[in-house]
Amino acid sequence: MAVKLLMTWDIKSGREAEFFEFQVREWVPGLQKLGLEPTDAWYTMYGASPQIMIGGTAKTLKTMNQILETEQWLALKGQLLGLVDNYDQKVVKASSGFQL
Repeated sequence: MAVKLLMTWDIKSGREAEFFEFQVREWVPGLQKLGLEPTDAWYTMYGASPQIMIGGTAKTLKTMNQILETEQWLALKGQLLGLVDNYDQKVVKASSGFQL
């Protein structure tokens, strides 16, 4: 059964250009190298929701857990955490469309 990693965060004020550069050059390619297939990317312009919502799938829960324990994931996530606030993540059963 496929599972999805759902992540949310807010970009740190004044770090927007650096954040988007990181997304294109390191984050998305890094997720793909780890075996996470990016599925969703949402940007909230108005309201009290997290500014960014991202989803990525793995084929099984075991695969997802293995990915989330790698040094590469921890390093990539560490870089992200330097650019964002209010990071949150959870793993859920994958379904099509927007998931919370």
